[in-house]
Amino acid sequence: MKPFTRRDFLKAGLAAGSLAQLDQSCRSVIRNAAGRQTGHKVIILGFDGMDPAILRSYMDDGKLPTFRKLAAQGDFRSLRTSLPPQSPVAWSNFITGMNPGGHGIFDFIHRIPEDYTPYLSTSRVTGGRTLSIGNYVLPISSGEAELLRKGKAFWQILEEHGIPASVVQMPANFPPAATSQRTLAGMGTPDILGTYGEFSYFTTQSMELKRDIGGGRTYLVHVTDNTVGAELEGPPNEFRKEKPVSRVPFQVVVDPANPVAKVVLPDQEFILKEGEWSEWKRVSFPFIPTQSVHGICRFYLKQIRPDFKLYVCPVNIDPARPALPISTPAGYSAELEKSIGPFFTKGLPADTKALQHGVLDYAEFLAQDESILQESQALFEHELSRFESGLWFHYFSSTDQRQHMCLHLTDTKHPLYDSGLAARFGNAIEHVYGQMDRILSRVLTKVDDRTLLIVMSDHGFTSFRRSFNLNTWLAANGYMQVVDPAKQEEAEFFSNTDWERTRAYALGLNGLYINERGREGMGIVEPGPQKDALIREIASKLESVVDPATGERAISKAYVARDCYSGDLVDQAPDIIVGYNKNYRASWATPLGRVPKQLFEDNLDRWGSDHCMDPESLPGILLTNRKTGAQQPSLCDLTATILDVFGIQKPPEMIGSSIMAVK
Repeated sequence: MKPFTRRDFLKAGLAAGSLAQLDQSCRSVIRNAAGRQTGHKVIILGFDGMDPAILRSYMDDGKLPTFRKLAAQGDFRSLRTSLPPQSPVAWSNFITGMNPGGHGIFDFIHRIPEDYTPYLSTSRVTGGRTLSIGNYVLPISSGEAELLRKGKAFWQILEEHGIPASVVQMPANFPPAATSQRTLAGMGTPDILGTYGEFSYFTTQSMELKRDIGGGRTYLVHVTDNTVGAELEGPPNEFRKEKPVSRVPFQVVVDPANPVAKVVLPDQEFILKEGEWSEWKRVSFPFIPTQSVHGICRFYLKQIRPDFKLYVCPVNIDPARPALPISTPAGYSAELEKSIGPFFTKGLPADTKALQHGVLDYAEFLAQDESILQESQALFEHELSRFESGLWFHYFSSTDQRQHMCLHLTDTKHPLYDSGLAARFGNAIEHVYGQMDRILSRVLTKVDDRTLLIVMSDHGFTSFRRSFNLNTWLAANGYMQVVDPAKQEEAEFFSNTDWERTRAYALGLNGLYINERGREGMGIVEPGPQKDALIREIASKLESVVDPATGERAISKAYVARDCYSGDLVDQAPDIIVGYNKNYRASWATPLGRVPKQLFEDNLDRWGSDHCMDPESLPGILLTNRKTGAQQPSLCDLTATILDVFGIQKPPEMIGSSIMAVK
């Protein structure tokens, strides 16, 4: 398996042309799915990261009347999350009813054991066959975007039994699992560059972005005769042998006296005031006269003078003309766009990276996420208006993204706590929970005595005060060796690791691997008793690590994968899953394979809260409109419950149990 690259991204869509052509067969599928009737109905609201303790507090204070009403009518439980409690892992548990040993998603980041190369865990794109003619490379067969999650999605099982489903922006489902059901991909869907999201920042100020954070590009520009010339960079032109980066030129004409400017794109122009966001603008990156890649983006004129500052969000795949599959049927995204207008398609669209880098401030970030939530609500209202039968799942990301960036503003012990910011933005979490309360009230208008309503989150949240450099700990304890100690801090992706003397290494946010002979390319630890003893030794030592600055244990529990997982893919899992204590998390250097000198560091990043810790302390939420018999329900139990509602026996690979019987 090779790592996901931007070049691969385009190969999957070019030969077949745009996937957004809504042909008659797609229209027929949509009509048939929507018109089928079932005896029972299921509505599921997925509020990413909603925390049960925070929710209970707001309910007790009377701030969430609809949640309080639903809890009194039915049930409110904490929902056991995944190991580790990372979103792609947790949502994959829910989608398949299996743990990571069955569906194969163990972290945001996996590695190729032969050469230790990291790659994004949920999808990859492979290219098709090509024909070279002169300086051009012509695709003669389309490539494929591949979903790496294994196992059947619950809506595929529903389809096999004639039950219609609409699944809107489900995380960890890019490209969408094959089905004729209506599905729209969510978290994990890349931008037009094939990344998780890279913004563009055009400014007359010279600045560099921190590599540990990533997620953006800066361009130094000049104002000449009140005009700024710039380009949006797109994907490499796969039709040319040299693979040049495709570009869309544009100009910004600045008013010499007033805080206003005109943005001129090749086929359109528009006016922005200083501090104003544009609507979605379509941009086309030309490859050859008959082929372009289409995207949408929004411009934000942050400042005109004395320094010019223009932010452009990551270029999203155009839902009307997607270069890669983002929905099923293929025309579903175009149908939605026709109904509500252009909307974000990149998974987790709120630009947390821009806030981390200081390109956007808190007010600007929250304004952006508010517009994202409005688009989510437009999609929600569209589906709400036509849901009549079967199952409907709808996902909201704003609860997760705002807690990552704003929850620590209420934590006076956080190293970045600022009373001024707390006074201005400390209510951001209460505000977004209140918005979810209003969304819930809209759903209740569709709930009748045949409807099971499930309100859920994939995990909870807590403050992230201190970083732990796991590879540094491994090196300090003799489990990892570096080649050149002088380069210890600067080397990335294990480029300074002496594999012939390294017994263990950390990759991803929670994973630790043994450098096993016969599995890793330069493994030295013998499988069997030697490896097993080493796993137990490291796990025990990790659980005793104490932060000298606080006197607290950094790691609640180090989980041995084979003791916790079941399924055919257990052998692909990290050997140890590190369950960090509340307020602690792996450093940003850990997923990059870096070995900093310091073992612990204050978290001075605006990404101030998190959930990639011990799952026992970070459950999600579960509210239903009916009483349940489960005291500690899990994500996998919900999957079994969905099938049970419709009278479908769960397949043997599913590990959960129904939490209620609906006859």
